[in-house]
Amino acid sequence: MSARTRPRVALAALASAALAIFPWSAAQADPTATAHLTGTLADGATWTADVPDRWNGTLLLFSHGFGPTVAQDAPSDAVRTELLAEGYAMAGSSYDPHGSMWALNSAELDQFATLDAVTAKIGTPRRTLAVGQSMGGLVNAQIARDGAGRVDGALGLCGLVAGGTDLDNYQLDAEYTIARLLLPGEDVGLVRFGSADDAAATAAKLTDAVTAAQATPRGRARIALAAAFLNLPAWAPGQDRPAPTDWAGQEEQQYTWFAQGILSFVEGGRLAMEQSVGGNNSSNRGVDYANLLAGSAHAPRVRALYRTAGLDLRADLTSLTRGASIAADPAAVRTAQRTSSAGQGLGVPLLDVHTIADNLVPVEQERRFGDRVRTAGDGALLRQAYVERQGHCAFTTAETVAALHALEHRVTSGHWDDAATPAALQRSATALGLDGAAYTPYRPARLTVGRDRPAPTVRH
Repeated sequence: MSARTRPRVALAALASAALAIFPWSAAQADPTATAHLTGTLADGATWTADVPDRWNGTLLLFSHGFGPTVAQDAPSDAVRTELLAEGYAMAGSSYDPHGSMWALNSAELDQFATLDAVTAKIGTPRRTLAVGQSMGGLVNAQIARDGAGRVDGALGLCGLVAGGTDLDNYQLDAEYTIARLLLPGEDVGLVRFGSADDAAATAAKLTDAVTAAQATPRGRARIALAAAFLNLPAWAPGQDRPAPTDWAGQEEQQYTWFAQGILSFVEGGRLAMEQSVGGNNSSNRGVDYANLLAGSAHAPRVRALYRTAGLDLRADLTSLTRGASIAADPAAVRTAQRTSSAGQGLGVPLLDVHTIADNLVPVEQERRFGDRVRTAGDGALLRQAYVERQGHCAFTTAETVAALHALEHRVTSGHWDDAATPAALQRSATALGLDGAAYTPYRPARLTVGRDRPAPTVRH
């Protein structure tokens, strides 16, 4: 069965098991009234839906991000309120709650089963659009790949579209750099966590090392090197964007991300990934760290800070390359390729939106994903847009709604035209009169990951 054909058997079984549903009716006259529906699928996943009485016929299928497996049908309360007022119905599932929070083993199936369960209650939508945020952006990209005939288009928000193995590999490079250069001689467990306590202990040890290193020029240079491998933006929340050659200011803002606890999120995510795929899917064996840095957009900052510190960059990179010995578990790699990758093609139009300074899912993931989609021959179905702001999924309501309207234009007209350009999205968002917008022309740098094998073909 091809990568673009959805499996039907499991979906039908899941959908038929939906229960605990409250009746819905479009007969009421109040234009602000909505019906709230819930249900449970065969694997224990729950789903939720909100349907306005004056439904415009479009159903949004929302895929939520990494975190507790709780059903959600919108990226925020404010977005839900605005879209319900515009007449959209929304639905989304929890994914299977009995496994890892990296619920990619079940998420896509549960989303399609939710679609079946909801439409059985409210009727067939005139149009169905998938929407996904963060980890749910990866689910959304899979739905856009596989969902032709079930969804008409897809909108990705801050999506983790490079996939789980790329994520774990570049995060491993950063963690390994901190451990080897800032904690020399110490035994720091970086993979194969046995428990949440193990992951938390590693995060604390690495964060403490970064905090101590920030006090010296040599330490700051090495923090910048680790940040380069992490694809960490040099623009932190609540701060002005540093000048292009303000190397010290840029490193200070990268350090802010570390001080805010990003490594706790990274290590917790790694634990969840390992639980999901059955082992460690990342490796640095054979990585040439000099070549890795040479391909990074952050390299000029690293070189400048090493010069200022009087530190030998070549020696550090050689040490990293010499000590790189972590191997992946082949079965875990195969599972991650099957469940946690995207970009093998598109079956429906997809608009991805990303902030340019995303600390958790770097904007460079969009470049990696776009290259894969174009290699698969589906570049005409993809558009990517960018918001000039710091933070993960830090979109205004206006930016999100405008992007949805642009996707609808593509679905309705059959052409993107100029609807998804930065200027058009900015005009559309501003015209809503909500909470502002900052769409901007932008081209992401290449993702610093150093493992250039293409995303595998996914077969169902």
